Amino acid sequence: MSISASTGTLRYRPAQAEPESGMTQIGLPSHHAPGGPRGQTARETANDPVRLDDVTKIYGSQRAVDSVSLVLNPGECTVMAGHNGAGKSTLVKLILGLIRADAGKVTIFGRSASSRAAAMSRRHIGYLPETVALHPSLTGTETLAFYARLKGLSTDGNAALLSRVGIAQAADRRVGGYSKGMRQRLALAQALLGQPRVLLLDEPTTGLDPASRLLFYEIVGELRNAGAAILLSTHALAELERQADRVIVLQRGRKIADGSLSDLRRDAGLPVRVRLTVEHEITSAPDNWQRVGPYRLERSCTETTKLAALREAQTLPGVTDIEIEAPGLDEMYAHFLRREDH
Repeated sequence: MSISASTGTLRYRPAQAEPESGMTQIGLPSHHAPGGPRGQTARETANDPVRLDDVTKIYGSQRAVDSVSLVLNPGECTVMAGHNGAGKSTLVKLILGLIRADAGKVTIFGRSASSRAAAMSRRHIGYLPETVALHPSLTGTETLAFYARLKGLSTDGNAALLSRVGIAQAADRRVGGYSKGMRQRLALAQALLGQPRVLLLDEPTTGLDPASRLLFYEIVGELRNAGAAILLSTHALAELERQADRVIVLQRGRKIADGSLSDLRRDAGLPVRVRLTVEHEITSAPDNWQRVGPYRLERSCTETTKLAALREAQTLPGVTDIEIEAPGLDEMYAHFLRREDH
């Protein structure tokens, strides 16, 4: 999926800029701002930001999305995992209203995603595509102003936004001279325009160095804490374990797993390893434990029996350290794919 400053693929109905009271550092409405998020009606408040009910999208003989239901919740970062062709990009296009479902219903703030009324609601959605196509002749400042005008927004806060993503020093340089990481930061800045209440991020850390990735996740954390609903599609699962409140796994257009990391670990039943370091050399291991070194013990358990194993560990004499090694996102993702294939 891509956007282009030269073609303006994602277009928004122009609207008057609204007051910017009750804002957080990065321009999102605060949970405690009077009257709720800006521009939010009582009807919108009562509905989920994004909801898909039994949605199907068919291309020829292929079901790109097959009877998928999900809700994006405020203040939650949802990671969507799946191989190429699993349906991730199609789901994002459905939410953005770029395509229509063949069956089921997609709603944005309580309105059908394909309705005229949803056009105004999409002003509250920020989108960062996997492939960023920015006009090389425009400067960073001009690029951000272009996207602000597409959304009908004031450009007053653009300089602060460029500073927040770390490219203020290059704001007046032409984008054609930017590195890949700088272009990705600029694309992130356009996604943050308009104080988004929903953020759709497709492979957002592609081309970013480690320091830039840390900055990106810091911004994601601020957005989530301010109440935004975030959907993050990526192949880099290992780096997202600390960011994910919830994980959705797709395979061949179907949702095969959906839950918190703890939920998925219980569902997968993959082993959790508990390792102990003790004061004195081990001559014989207690029941259920295995000697893995002169001062080290280990046992396997499941997510369900983990607490019992930890309570048992605390009763053993001379324990100086306890380590827990839980299955990571990569392992769980592979497990769910294998389970569906059998």
